[in-house]
Amino acid sequence: MSMVGFPLLLIPLAVYNIIVFLMPGFSLSEPVVKLTLMSGAEWPLTLSDMLLALGIILLLFEVIKGARPGGKYLTDHLLSLIIFGAAAAEFLLWPRFASSTYFLLVLLTLADFLSGITLRARRGAQMAAATPRAAPQAASIATEVKPEPAANPVPAAPAPAAQTVPEPVEHPEVVAESPSPEVLSPGLQPGNGVPRPPDTPPR
Repeated sequence: MSMVGFPLLLIPLAVYNIIVFLMPGFSLSEPVVKLTLMSGAEWPLTLSDMLLALGIILLLFEVIKGARPGGKYLTDHLLSLIIFGAAAAEFLLWPRFASSTYFLLVLLTLADFLSGITLRARRGAQMAAATPRAAPQAASIATEVKPEPAANPVPAAPAPAAQTVPEPVEHPEVVAESPSPEVLSPGLQPGNGVPRPPDTPPR
């Protein structure tokens, strides 16, 4: 795609310049063709009317190009400004360009330049307004997304088995014999297991 678009309004201006410089005896106000309308009236169509109609149609195409996203670059607006300045200079400085037809063509070039600047400024404002709005939406989407569980979970490592402490083995020869408890019974002295004589008074 070309970086610079061709200024379409240059076509009717170029045709007017060709007629003025190369065809000095040709009159723009002479009827070129006569059209019969449905009412029965005849419409004399001059070359001046044709140039104005062509300029309006081309201005419509220029506005459509400028309304597309990324349709016109800054160089296109600069070319539109140069064409408007050159056409206005011809209208003001050259007597052969002092006509209503050429004045209207100059106004069409001015409308082309102003419409392109307006559309570019509006597009920039819309992009600036859409940029901060997209950031909170992205943040909300990021918070709503939850991490999905892994497809193949890694099994946890088995806990180490508890170490068993060996129980002490009791050897019969090492175990000391514990003294048998003393049994208190009537008729026996406590502590020695010898029966007490009957004539001994109790203690």
